[in-house]
Amino acid sequence: MCDALGMEYPIFAFSHCRDVVAAVTNAGGFGVFGALGSVPAHLDEQLRWIDEQVRGRPYGVDIVLPARSLEDEHASVDELDAMIPAGHRAFLDALLARHGVHLAPSAPARVTSKASERNLVDVALAHGVRLLVNALGPVPPDVVQRCHDGGALVGALVGTPRHAAKQVGNGVDIIVAQGTEAAGHTGDVSTMVLVPQVVDAVAPVPVLAAGGIVTGRQMAAAMALGAEGVWTGSLWLTVQESDTPPVLKDKILAASSSETVRTRSVTGKPNRFLRSAWTDAWDAPDAPPPLPWPLQMMLTTGAISRIMQVQQRELVTTSVGQGVGLIDAPRSARHVVASLVEEFIEAAGRVGALVTT
Repeated sequence: MCDALGMEYPIFAFSHCRDVVAAVTNAGGFGVFGALGSVPAHLDEQLRWIDEQVRGRPYGVDIVLPARSLEDEHASVDELDAMIPAGHRAFLDALLARHGVHLAPSAPARVTSKASERNLVDVALAHGVRLLVNALGPVPPDVVQRCHDGGALVGALVGTPRHAAKQVGNGVDIIVAQGTEAAGHTGDVSTMVLVPQVVDAVAPVPVLAAGGIVTGRQMAAAMALGAEGVWTGSLWLTVQESDTPPVLKDKILAASSSETVRTRSVTGKPNRFLRSAWTDAWDAPDAPPPLPWPLQMMLTTGAISRIMQVQQRELVTTSVGQGVGLIDAPRSARHVVASLVEEFIEAAGRVGALVTT
C-alpha cells in the first residue's frame, strides 16, 4: 500500500480541513480531503493550497456519488427544492428558534448534486491526486476509467462483502471496509466482523479498515484481520491543526463512545453523529420523518452551517464515530501519526512474543 501510493505509513486521514490533510501527509501518512458540499472553484482553491504545503507528497480526495437519488428523476435544483414539505421547514424553523438560532434568508445553502460531484473529479485529477474515494455507493465505471486514465487509484467505502465485490467489479483499486462504529454514512456490521469478510471477498485487492480506529493497538488488530492499512476520520477533529469550532471540539473531547447516534436527520441517509439537541429533536415522536437524499441535506445544510457559525452548544454536532471515547486531548497531527506508529509497533511486538518459542 505504501509503495503503491508513495507514503511512509498506511494511515489514511479523512478530513474536511485542508490543514489536517497537509499535516498528515507531511508526517508520512496519507491525507484525504473531504469534498462533499464543495463546488469546483472552492475545491480547486483548497487543493492548490494543499499542493503548496505537501510539495509533491501524495494525498487524495473523497467525494459522494450515491447509487440512487431523486436527482435521477428530477434534474432541477428548484424542482427538488419544491419537493421539501412545508411541515419539515416549519419543524426546522421551530427547532432553531427554540435555541435562538436565526438564519439569514439572503444566504442560500450550498447544495451538492451528482453533476457537481462529477465535476469535482475533474478538479481533483487536474491536481494530480493519487487517490479518489467515493464515500457512498458504487463508483460509476466511467469515473473509475477517468481516474485510471489520469493516473489515480480509486477507492470506495463499503459496509458489506457484497458491496465490496460489486466495487471491485467496477474496477475499484482499494476497498475501505467501514464498520458501523465509524463516523459518516455507515452500515450495521461492526468493524471486527466486517474487515475479515471483506478481505476474503475481494482478495488480492487491498482493504483498509475503518470504524472506531483511533489508536495504534486498533491499527495492529486491523492488520491482523488482513487489512493493509487504516482509514481514520474522527481522530483528526480535535488535532491542533483542525478548524473544528472550539465549542464542538470541547464536546468531542468530553464525549463517551455511547454519545453517538446513527441518524438520517442531516443527509437523509444513516449517518453517525455526535448526539445533540439536534439529533434528539429529529428522533422525537412528534418529529417529521427525515426526507430522502438529497432533500434532507438541502433542507438542513444552511441550518447546520449557521449552528456551527454561532457555536450553539446544545445543537452543535458533527459526524463522529464511536472511537470518540478514546479521544481525550488535543495533539498535533504529527504527534498523532507518531503515536499510531509507536503503539502499532508495541502491540505487534506483544502479539508476536506470544508465538515466539
